[in-house]
Amino acid sequence: MKSHTPEPTTDLRHFHRIVFKTDAILTGNGKTWPCAILDLSLKGCLLRFNDVWLEDEAQTFLLTITLSEDVAIQMELQMSHMIGNTVGFKCIHIDLESISNLRRLVELNLGDNQILERDLLALSGVGHE
Repeated sequence: MKSHTPEPTTDLRHFHRIVFKTDAILTGNGKTWPCAILDLSLKGCLLRFNDVWLEDEAQTFLLTITLSEDVAIQMELQMSHMIGNTVGFKCIHIDLESISNLRRLVELNLGDNQILERDLLALSGVGHE
């Protein structure tokens, strides 16, 4: 019996996403939106809101993910795409403490330091023209 091996697909993503389902708070322009994180990477996130997203795509937002009483991740975001109440955001700024917390979270979820190191190199732009 001959097995069928699918042809490899090319994933152009430079960052590995982790499925990380938790609640978070998004703020911007004097408003606050509770949201659910569907996935998270070093370069952005996918969020789900209770209602259809109607905000300006050029606006900057602050995402706060509380991991524990003492540990949080804050990312400054800008919308990249939207389908109904599910919105993708790209990270435009993250402070050092938050990136350390996010790095540890990604490391724990990926289970492979080499993948994380590749993501960090892609984030820094090393090796890309």
